[in-house]
Amino acid sequence: MFRTLFAALSLLAMPAIAEEVTTFTLDNGMDVVVIEDHRAPVVVHMVWYRRGSADEPLGQSGVAHFLEHLLFKATDNMSSGELSEVVAANGGSDNAFTSYDYTAYYQRVAADRLPLMMQMEADRMVNLRLSAADIATERDVILEERNMRVENNPSALAREQMMAAQYLNHRYGVPVIGWKHEMESLELEDALSFYDLYYSPNNAVLVVAGDVDPNEVRTLADQYYGVIPPEENLPERLRAEEPPQTAARRLTFVDPRVSQPYLARSYLAPERDSGDQRKAAALVYLAEMLGGSPFSSALGTALQFDAQLAVYTGAGYDADKLDDTTFSLSVAPAEGVALSEVEAAMDAAIAEFLASDIDPTRLESIRTQLRAGQIYARDNVEGLANRYGAALSQGLTVQDVQDWPAVLEAVTAEDIKAVAAEVLDTKRSVTMWVAASEGELK
Repeated sequence: MFRTLFAALSLLAMPAIAEEVTTFTLDNGMDVVVIEDHRAPVVVHMVWYRRGSADEPLGQSGVAHFLEHLLFKATDNMSSGELSEVVAANGGSDNAFTSYDYTAYYQRVAADRLPLMMQMEADRMVNLRLSAADIATERDVILEERNMRVENNPSALAREQMMAAQYLNHRYGVPVIGWKHEMESLELEDALSFYDLYYSPNNAVLVVAGDVDPNEVRTLADQYYGVIPPEENLPERLRAEEPPQTAARRLTFVDPRVSQPYLARSYLAPERDSGDQRKAAALVYLAEMLGGSPFSSALGTALQFDAQLAVYTGAGYDADKLDDTTFSLSVAPAEGVALSEVEAAMDAAIAEFLASDIDPTRLESIRTQLRAGQIYARDNVEGLANRYGAALSQGLTVQDVQDWPAVLEAVTAEDIKAVAAEVLDTKRSVTMWVAASEGELK
């Protein structure tokens, strides 16, 4: 007990020290972030492109993720798969990922292998060589990935429908992996068009984190990336905006593979904005207060323990988006409890939360928990690289990232109540019931 108490007091007293971060921009417009961490002779090298699935042309959903796969094919200087083979031969690991707002590629290797990583990554930024066979093979791969991750997962299928209902106009309503019928029609020209326009240094962020010297990174970045010409015709990043949402939407999803019926609700919510992250920070607290620990959250206490109507309650907030994001709730009813009954109880618990004062003890407990998370996150160099890369790809700045712990620290009960009243508006919501049969939809 005393050890736990001492640890908690240490966190309360520990200041959130900013990382050693150096930033600069190459002459061709490529932004560079260097995060120093000299505790181990390891480096994480990442290139983030400021385009993701929400930037795809109409009718070509999935092309950003498709291109991510294709970038592991041949270039003018490497054979297909050679980059990953070289990384593995040097004792490292590599991968890539696509989101709504970005596509990113990374390698984690010994620090003295950084020049080799830059050489290979810069090569595939500009020298990709695709064949018709590459397209056919990799299109089958992404379709099989969709089969495994989505078609065989009723919760994933249900979420796709929910997101499509939540976003009336924005491309966040289209799945990152793509709609299956559009994925099937992706061609070589689609991939090359996206690549030629967006895989450009002036649309990219280079993040290097680990046992590195910023001056040496600058020299290497100039040598390998600085010689790549910028894309002169890079378009402004314009997105379709959501119109005012003035009607609550409801849907039901029935699939015999559903093992546990549940309800989910999402609300349109503000994202982290550069220079003004206060609402986002308050929403982080709201998610914890409504659906964090079942022993202390509003939904957990009311539905799981007091009324014993639910076996699970949760809330979530996705702060990291370029445009309007979502705040979500989910509840799984106990055996014999109807979805209609547990939804009514959820709404009553939300109303009670909105009408009541926030418990200051609970507020400080969440503050300590978030403070600890921010401090512990500094021990993960790859996590830090991801944090900065994602932020700069989504309209935030290095200063916004470094200000975030202080913004979280400054959240008040009044901030939480104000953002709760704004966001928990059913007119901006989608409520979904998920069940194995029509008989469970009652």
